[in-house]
Amino acid sequence: MKRLLVLVVALWVTAFARDRFDAFIDDTTLPVLVHATSPEVRDRNGALLRAYTIDDGLWRMNVSSDQVDPLFFKMLFAYEDKRFHSHKGVDLRATARAAGQALRNGHVVSGASTLTMQVARLLEDGTTGQWSGKLRQMRLALALERQLTKDEIMALYLRLAPYGGNVEGLRAASLIWLGKEPTRLTPAEAALLVALPQAPESRRPDRYPDAARVARNRVLMRMANAGVIPMAAAQSDRLDPAPLGRKQMPQLAPHMADRAIALGPGRHDLTLDRSLQESLEDLARRYMSGRDEHLSVALILADHKSGEILASVGSKDYTDMIGQGFVDMTQAQRSPGSTLKPLVYGLAFDRGLAHPETLILDTPVQFGTYAPQNFDGAYRGELPVRRALQLSLNIPVIRLTEALGPAHLMAALERAGIEPGLQGGAPGLALALGGVGVTLEEMVQLYAALARGGEALPLRWRADQYGGEDAARRILSPASAWQVGNILADVAPPASAGPPGRVAYKTGTSYGHRDAWALGWTGRHVAGVWIGRPDGTPVPGAFGGALASPLLFEVLGRAEARLEPLAPPPPETLLVSRAQLPEPLQRFGPREPVPTLQLTFPPDGALLTATGGGVPVKLRGGLPPYTLLADGAVLATGLRRPEFLAPVLGPGFTTLSVIDAQGASGRVSIELR
Repeated sequence: MKRLLVLVVALWVTAFARDRFDAFIDDTTLPVLVHATSPEVRDRNGALLRAYTIDDGLWRMNVSSDQVDPLFFKMLFAYEDKRFHSHKGVDLRATARAAGQALRNGHVVSGASTLTMQVARLLEDGTTGQWSGKLRQMRLALALERQLTKDEIMALYLRLAPYGGNVEGLRAASLIWLGKEPTRLTPAEAALLVALPQAPESRRPDRYPDAARVARNRVLMRMANAGVIPMAAAQSDRLDPAPLGRKQMPQLAPHMADRAIALGPGRHDLTLDRSLQESLEDLARRYMSGRDEHLSVALILADHKSGEILASVGSKDYTDMIGQGFVDMTQAQRSPGSTLKPLVYGLAFDRGLAHPETLILDTPVQFGTYAPQNFDGAYRGELPVRRALQLSLNIPVIRLTEALGPAHLMAALERAGIEPGLQGGAPGLALALGGVGVTLEEMVQLYAALARGGEALPLRWRADQYGGEDAARRILSPASAWQVGNILADVAPPASAGPPGRVAYKTGTSYGHRDAWALGWTGRHVAGVWIGRPDGTPVPGAFGGALASPLLFEVLGRAEARLEPLAPPPPETLLVSRAQLPEPLQRFGPREPVPTLQLTFPPDGALLTATGGGVPVKLRGGLPPYTLLADGAVLATGLRRPEFLAPVLGPGFTTLSVIDAQGASGRVSIELR
């Protein structure tokens, strides 16, 4: 009876102690379990484009178990905590073994810290050298095991384990020390990631590569002896050198990434394609190498069917201070030069004002005080609208704009999703020649509309942005859009054009050579290129055709090994010769009288000194091309500019005559000495 009473009391004391112990553990206040992680920007397939440190300058990146090579977990558990999945936070067998070894040897031989205890230490930023710290970790580890699952505890370890310097967590360590995601690891790489958290500062690969290598090899041999990896693999990987320094975190699409991060922290998934983005950033750097260091470049490549931006390069180098590489030139408002002309022609086709085969005058004209001139100062008389667009002549497009009304052109731009920067009051005729501020992204969106058969769809760069057909707006009929593309596809490509196939493209140069543009599309992609100085100062000699168009074709070539064919004409497209057109469409507007040809210089009877360069001749009126004669002999034909040099004939009296395309003539008699 007495023994039974003692047994009952013992059981009661044990139960009371256990209840008190359970209450002690349950009363443990858990530290913060949610920690800030590096904001990330990823591409359409989830690949990392760019990441940012958190506020205290740490690299701490979110990672899930399925993003980690299973080999890492096998090695981690075998090396650090064999019974992780069975113990309740403290491994009593390991603790007893460590205590026995310490008593027998007089010093600590092996540790008994479980992974849960390591997480407890990391959560409280505690030490392991004092018994009080160790006991606190045990209590917190037991509490963690009661409130969290094993997977949740392991997630904390993967996120918080120290890896030297400002590197925390497995994924940040893998990217910085190995230059890769931890999804697939070699035995040597996995062993290094297991070894570093034990002594993160004294084994930092960038400072102590030998120590890192020794620690890694120790893990490799233990894993081989434990049967986790083959001995042959361990022996082979031991010969690999440890990383000698830090790898650079991915820094792709920096301008686009900054735009995403400005929306808020966390993970941002973009429509960009990492491989294309990396390829085009490299292309931009290579293309601009050796040019004026103050120049910048911007590129955009998009899928015109979906409206998704696949690559966006805001400058040649984000870190370049001289060229202001930090400025995202895809978003800067600049004058588009002649790149708005295709829209003018498309609107004219829709209004029934013209057809690609309609004849239009390229002769001097004045609208009030505005007298437009062609870029080269020459006039070409009457020519087809098709040819006028291909030659990018100013006077024909101004004639069409005047007939349309500049406000109609502005409304079309706004329907295309462009927010034009217009200084002053109402838009004028110069709008058609680039007298407005637009961004490269907006211009690519406009050209995507031309490629889509006249439907403007907002470009998308965020994966969660709304797209879809409901957002589309029609700015041109399918037939007019196709006619514009067909005309532009017949423009000769630059000499350095890449893969075979037709590209409908247009170049432009803004006033004062400040901006060089090239925009174009294939059956699948649309792309835009801008080159200039971010501060808006002139770039002498910069032309869109010479500077930007070769890069445009390289961009499209990087996207398509063979350019996808352009769309066929819609059934309603009027494909006829000029003679088959209705009479009002055969010639644009009323036939205007051509001003009488006048030879304004040299004046009749002038005495001039002969020079090696020739005699300057200036004309007014008439219809080019012009023919130049001296004393009845033909000196030159096919002259289209109203100013030119007549070859020197030697001293004496000479009669110069000029005849225009309609047979009108002018003549002067001069004396050369």
